[in-house]
Amino acid sequence: VPSKLEKKSSFLDYREVDWFSLASILFLLMFAPLIVYYFIMSCDQYQCSLIDPVIDLLTEKKHLSDIWNKTPTLTYRAAGIYTLWVAFQVFLYVFIPDFCHKFIPGYVGGVQEGAVTPVGVVNKYEINGLQAWIITHVLWFANAYYFHWFSPTIIFDNWIPLLWCANILGYAVSTFAMIKSYFFPTNAKDCKFTGNFFYDYMMGIEFNPRIGKWFDFKLFFNGRPGIVAWTLINLSYAAKQQELYGEVTNSMILVNVLQGIYVLDFFWNEAWYLKTIDICHDHFGWYLGWGDCVWLPYLYTLQGLYLVYHPVQLCAANAIGILILGMIGYYIFRTTNHQKDLFRRTNGNCKIWGKKPEYIECSYMSVDGTKYYSKLLTSGFWGWARHFNYTGDLMGSLAYCLACGFEHILPYFYIFYMTILLTHRCIRDEHRCFSKYGKDWKRYTAAVPYRLLPGVF
Repeated sequence: VPSKLEKKSSFLDYREVDWFSLASILFLLMFAPLIVYYFIMSCDQYQCSLIDPVIDLLTEKKHLSDIWNKTPTLTYRAAGIYTLWVAFQVFLYVFIPDFCHKFIPGYVGGVQEGAVTPVGVVNKYEINGLQAWIITHVLWFANAYYFHWFSPTIIFDNWIPLLWCANILGYAVSTFAMIKSYFFPTNAKDCKFTGNFFYDYMMGIEFNPRIGKWFDFKLFFNGRPGIVAWTLINLSYAAKQQELYGEVTNSMILVNVLQGIYVLDFFWNEAWYLKTIDICHDHFGWYLGWGDCVWLPYLYTLQGLYLVYHPVQLCAANAIGILILGMIGYYIFRTTNHQKDLFRRTNGNCKIWGKKPEYIECSYMSVDGTKYYSKLLTSGFWGWARHFNYTGDLMGSLAYCLACGFEHILPYFYIFYMTILLTHRCIRDEHRCFSKYGKDWKRYTAAVPYRLLPGVF
């Protein structure tokens, strides 16, 4: 990550919102909530079949009102659970400084600096996500095996009523962030106004909206409450499977383990996450606010939900093969990111795969006329493909889906979605880099010609 980003990316005018972007945004604003509802409803009413609801409607066996009337409504119980959950995560984030970095070797926590914002501000963050995850899960298991305050199936049992709560929070925080950007922004110079209401609402206006010194909207909603909840949701699914069938299948265990590794990796490397696209480039709007509250916890956990309705017991060979695929994917994902992080931290004075790394020296000009220099790594996995970390991520995503067998397409939504998302990120990131580095970026793509799959794409 260069020491300074171009300021012009933060000040767009209305003309830069093209019709295709506007149409895409309107489509997502209208249909993304319906997509989430459709997936969850299909499991609740149609045993996870995505086709049967359509057939029922087309043959007039059922009407939309029949499906809607059968859908569980918002309950006081769900509202209480969700309010306590979010409040607890806010408490852990704001009021409990990190202590894990003091006794866990290699872990980077506590107060850390983020990347330089487009107008030159360096924000500080309290990195305590791993601590919050540990405290939350210790309490979860203490309740499950000792206190018995609530059933471990509580999340599954209230899943659709909790969906309405998550939507309320997602829309509320997105709307609040937009209002805040107009009347009391954290840093007015880091705001991005396009003049188009829908674009501004969707993609966000403020770069780093905050309340007080430490409550950062982007860091909190990206990591908490959705990702902390991810593993709890899967545990609740496993508990429901045990309650219904008297056992937890090896496929459910695989999903819990592989996705648990991903979640733990996120919090172990939360300080590194401050240098990623979500923090460094994206503004905070509905895309992040609603997406982190609703899309992530409800659609990223479809495999576990599916396995409650369709328990799959894999043969030993298939289970081992899926585990190996997931672990290889994670190894590629983590090693690739580590290589780039090591290269950045040492300014290239390191060894990758036992050798001094090769790189492309490049430069760019900021809008104030200052010339900056950067290095683009072409060694290790970064010599295989320009986004090989995404390749590992996709391998892990495929492993989650394969654990569910092939009876229904629903659990495979995740791999389709991640392929589209990460391919789009490749293109978006490379467009930004080409605009920034110009001919130096062409030299880099000539040295590393493939994006994701060496020899293919």
